Amino acid sequence: SRFPSKFLNIMSYSFSLQHPPQYHDDRQTCLRLLQNHDSYMAQLQEIANRKRKVFTLDLDDVAKLESDTFASKIETNFLRYTDMLCSAIDELLPEPTINLEELDRIDVLMNSRDRMKELHNDDTGPSGKYLKDLTRRYEVQVSPRSDTKPLPVRLIGAQHIGRLVTVTGLVTRITAVKPLLLVATYTCDACGFESYQQIRTREFMPKVQCETEICKQTKKAEKLHMQTRGSKFLKYQELTIQESPDQVPIGSIPRTMKVHVRGETVRSCAAGEKIRIVGVLLPKQMTGFRAMRAGLSTSSAFDAIKIEKIKKGYVEQEQSEDEVFDEVKELSEDRDHYSKLAQSIAPEIFGMEDVKKALLLLMVGGVTKKIGDGLSIRGDINILLMGDPGVAKSQLLKHITNIAPRAVYTTGRGSSGAGLTAAVLRDPVSDEMVLEGGALVLADMGICCIDEFDKMEDSDRTAIHEVMEQQTISIAKAGICTTLNARAAILAAANPVFGRYNKKKTPEENIELPAALMSRFDLLFILVDTPERDYDTDLARHICYVHQHKRHPPLDFDAFPPSFIRAYISHARTFEPTIPRELTQFVVGTYVQTRIAGREQNAKRLLPTPRTLLSILRLSQALARLRFSNEVDQSDLEEATRLMHESRSSMLDDEDENAQIQDAMTRIYSFIKEFMTAREIKSVKLVDMQNALRMKGFLAKQIEDTLERYEALDIWMFDRSRTNLILVD
Repeated sequence: SRFPSKFLNIMSYSFSLQHPPQYHDDRQTCLRLLQNHDSYMAQLQEIANRKRKVFTLDLDDVAKLESDTFASKIETNFLRYTDMLCSAIDELLPEPTINLEELDRIDVLMNSRDRMKELHNDDTGPSGKYLKDLTRRYEVQVSPRSDTKPLPVRLIGAQHIGRLVTVTGLVTRITAVKPLLLVATYTCDACGFESYQQIRTREFMPKVQCETEICKQTKKAEKLHMQTRGSKFLKYQELTIQESPDQVPIGSIPRTMKVHVRGETVRSCAAGEKIRIVGVLLPKQMTGFRAMRAGLSTSSAFDAIKIEKIKKGYVEQEQSEDEVFDEVKELSEDRDHYSKLAQSIAPEIFGMEDVKKALLLLMVGGVTKKIGDGLSIRGDINILLMGDPGVAKSQLLKHITNIAPRAVYTTGRGSSGAGLTAAVLRDPVSDEMVLEGGALVLADMGICCIDEFDKMEDSDRTAIHEVMEQQTISIAKAGICTTLNARAAILAAANPVFGRYNKKKTPEENIELPAALMSRFDLLFILVDTPERDYDTDLARHICYVHQHKRHPPLDFDAFPPSFIRAYISHARTFEPTIPRELTQFVVGTYVQTRIAGREQNAKRLLPTPRTLLSILRLSQALARLRFSNEVDQSDLEEATRLMHESRSSMLDDEDENAQIQDAMTRIYSFIKEFMTAREIKSVKLVDMQNALRMKGFLAKQIEDTLERYEALDIWMFDRSRTNLILVD
């Protein structure tokens, strides 16, 4: 066993007062349990064939096959019964059923030891007491009962020492994997025998004298040499977990706890993930002056046995959510799947359909392009929600953190530049200078939600410029020059400079963010709270319903739970749509029209930049992914353009908005007039004219409204089949 022998009797004392433990009978129970369960014997055979390194025991099986009492014994006196289980496995371990061609380190060590015995022709030599730990090729993991409730970090106390408990928390810090010495092997120069030392603490005193009978009789004081290749090391890693925000009481600071991870359990999680840890709480051993200084008090650490992720990543979700795959495929065939998924995002929040659609596309994301010369074009979508107070910006950010499998929530006022990027700290384990990732690093391959974005200091806000485009963080601190990955989508929320958005002022005066930062956002939604009787009435009724029934009002369909949305997105992200060549001219025309409209209304809207074209492509790729398609069609590009138009339409006052609609109609009318005049024709096929207008970047709704408007004015007319457009003299 890898645990200290002095801890094997912890927690068994109180139990033994009423029921004296019968360890011999319990060992027989372990043997019977393994022999009578086919899956356990199959695991032992895989271990013997060296195809498996972890033996998994389920306490539900123990309670079912043996008794609840025996399962409770394992839970309350975990280390003792784990050691007993390892002894039973050693006894029942079968012979390999396949030919083991390659010898590993343990085989070479044991062959050498056997030859040494034959050479001396006797069994005089080192004790085989520690050879079990040295020769075991497996580890034991115990799964708790299915009805076991995980505990928060705050409730772990002295009563849980030595017991098998389950803890949940957020991983805030993780160290590198390093070797941990378990059994030290020494070689004597005088007799040639090997001796072993079992290591249970972080610090130990190496053996100096040989303990064999030959050296004791001859009294030779030859030195022992440690054989690194003959010793046994375990992979070792330390984690720091913190209470989840929903587990922290009001007015309290989140508690943290150190977790020791060994063996095959290492690298089971990453910083920023919410995990469930099954393990045992153990007190730390202190020696020398530290023990004298500590007195009767002692610190403790949590020894992890098994680690599970609570919210799995998109890749893991795709592999594990096979049971909902049929439902996902069924929804993808629904023509209204885009709207239904968007309405299922925070249904308690009234309206904001376009904002929810944009947040859905943010979680889906576009396709990251990597070019041969090392250039990378990001596929993550960045969105900024700028609006008046009370329009539910923060609630939307919180809801996205609940849906996305990997998301970090922070605020602008409570975040510094180092807190967002990375900080240089001294590692207490290795005493080296190490980098500790900030919010953007923790949100790698996920979403970073930044609330109160306008409250950040300018020096701190510039730290995310590189992240939003190159998606990396370059660090040059304390002699450490490196580049960290920060492939995260940014979702930010901010208030206007004057508290409320003033439509009489320009967007730059209202937002007051650098142009270099503004252009990095793919969508910028201006949420203006304007009094309107019908809208306010519907909003008040919606809020009253939520307060009365503690749920959202009924929709036309059953809202999808976050787990289903994650499963849908995980499958959608497996597609990598591309833009077909025939849509190139339409994309170019759309971008040119957007630039022209922005130049004509430069004082009232943000001028589009070349990054706007990349934003349209990313949004259209996300829409194609939602259709489970590897090719973008024209409807995706039109919807992406519409979202960009709607995101900025709120910054215009009513007169400007009407003028903008009128300008689009005027441009469409002028194009049709010039098209037919240049060709000296009076009639044209409606399909050809619509395609020509779409190539110029006009939306289908704008074309339809213009045709109906000028038909009512008798400027042109249609034939009976409405297939030809005829110009009226």
